[in-house]
Amino acid sequence: MSIASILQEIFGYASFRGPQQDIISHVVAGGDALVLMPTGGGKSLCYQIPAIARKEAGLGITVVVSPLIALMHDQVAALHEAGVSAAFLNSTLSSDEAYATEQRLLRGEITLLYAAPERVTTPRFLAQLDALFERGQLALFAIDEAHCVSQWGHDFRPEYRALTVLHERYAGVPRMALTATADALTRADIVERLQLEAAAQFVSSFDRPNIRYTIVEKKDASTQLLRFIEREHPGEAGVVYCQSRKRVEEIATMLAQTGIQALPYHAGLDFKVRQANQNQFLRSEGVVMVATIAFGMGIDKPDVRFVAHLDMPKNIEGYYQETGRAGRDGMAADAWMCYGLQDVVNQRRMIDESPAAEDFKQVMRGKLDALLGLAEATDCRRVRLLRYFGEESHDCHNCDNCLQPPEVWDATDAARKLLSTVYRLQQSSGVSFGAGHTMDIVRGKRTEKVVQRGHETVSTFGLGADYSESQLRAVMRQLIAVGALQVFTSEGFSTLHLTEASRAVLRGDVPVQLRESTHQRPEKRSRSRTAPAPVAANLGQDAMVRFINLKSWRSEVAKAHNLPAYVIFHDATLAAIAERAPRSLADLQNISGLGTRKLEAYGEAVLAVITGASEALAVAQAA
Repeated sequence: MSIASILQEIFGYASFRGPQQDIISHVVAGGDALVLMPTGGGKSLCYQIPAIARKEAGLGITVVVSPLIALMHDQVAALHEAGVSAAFLNSTLSSDEAYATEQRLLRGEITLLYAAPERVTTPRFLAQLDALFERGQLALFAIDEAHCVSQWGHDFRPEYRALTVLHERYAGVPRMALTATADALTRADIVERLQLEAAAQFVSSFDRPNIRYTIVEKKDASTQLLRFIEREHPGEAGVVYCQSRKRVEEIATMLAQTGIQALPYHAGLDFKVRQANQNQFLRSEGVVMVATIAFGMGIDKPDVRFVAHLDMPKNIEGYYQETGRAGRDGMAADAWMCYGLQDVVNQRRMIDESPAAEDFKQVMRGKLDALLGLAEATDCRRVRLLRYFGEESHDCHNCDNCLQPPEVWDATDAARKLLSTVYRLQQSSGVSFGAGHTMDIVRGKRTEKVVQRGHETVSTFGLGADYSESQLRAVMRQLIAVGALQVFTSEGFSTLHLTEASRAVLRGDVPVQLRESTHQRPEKRSRSRTAPAPVAANLGQDAMVRFINLKSWRSEVAKAHNLPAYVIFHDATLAAIAERAPRSLADLQNISGLGTRKLEAYGEAVLAVITGASEALAVAQAA
């Protein structure tokens, strides 16, 4: 079967997207590959189709290395629905279940086997691979989430380093490394660590044009988040990321109290609670998951309409991957973040206090500075985001800065007054102080602390009285970002210190241009909580009735199979069926997402739903 036939008959798609065909052809022919493709770009097909093609050619089994249990379960379930023999080996299996899977593996009954890197490199698993290799039955190694191999990546996992054994032990078996996020430094590290110097590199566009990027200044984060969800995404699925477990539970409780279906997820929860919450998020509509970054990797839910960050991530790679979980179905979605000075201070402190080597800390500071630059930007956010990954673009007209160009002001004078105050405090008292106290002096506020320490006599006292606190906080963020100020923490207290880079700003050689306080986007007209999914928004009245009935039928099938509904059919497939109003199995041919196996399994049931919807509609119209 050709790769085009596999795409059509098994997965139900008429054509490849982007570089998929070139990647798949290269790997089917036995080539190694490094694949960078954004979330939602069809990365999984790049190893699933070669696995099927090489299995049919008698070349054996594909091993997919993944750290993500959720991804293993979802993809194996989806492959089973498509008629492909797939399995996983992970900690959710009993010893008997794992043994049975291993026996199927050795008998050559599996096309794709998913396993975590820790398992792949165990003597037991390697012995099983040895047996397959000796029989010529190892077709391909697909190393997913390959950025985990790099210390420069946002999710470094040391166990990935041991995967070099695959190249050393099984020469001639093609390998492909895949990731959705890697800057130039991380890509180079992946190539070196996995010994992929001779591999072809396929780098897709990182652009996700359906995602709208919005970044606002943090004022009252909880209220800002609630307003955002209620105005723009009522009743829709989303993910809210918080930095701490405590914050996760506070926000989840707050949202639930306002009537939003919100659930917490973090590593401190009991495993059964985490699993139940994740399952509800995947299998129900309109659930908002409030989580630490422990949640999300490997989640294929296509209809996540927004991802919100209540705290600033560590770097652009993490931000990009997390926001990329929105809008996997290609429909409009939002990436919304609020951030403030304390976020910058916290992230700097974590870097500075880490036990890592100084060269590593310097790279991490640079990555944080790039993210802060994105947050403070007054130009197109998408242009900046893509440029970080080495991709040039043009204004997107779908980010907050493009839709509402911000006012800009010259903050050089304010920056010099803040730096001068830090200097004079150090000179006069021999100790350093924090951001709040420094700003109080510049603004001329006679607080108890200012008066007790006699700091109203500092020469810069009150010189910045015309500046608001939010303006000075923005200046402070910028100074920390460019390295003109450093934050040190001792015994729980953060203090500001000048650096070598402070001199140029104090002399006025380096201008400081800042955006005015972030404006809120105009309120959208809210859809009702019973509004149709965006993918079906353009359906006519009759087709909408069919779509709603199809969704109800799909829900029952998913429950019976104990699967998320999107594993049965995506909304886009149901919408296409509803629009076509098929009367026969032939009418269902060539609908995207409806392959041969699913047509055989569900075709008659789908026609029955369509017929029933039509009859009900006719009765209603006659009445």
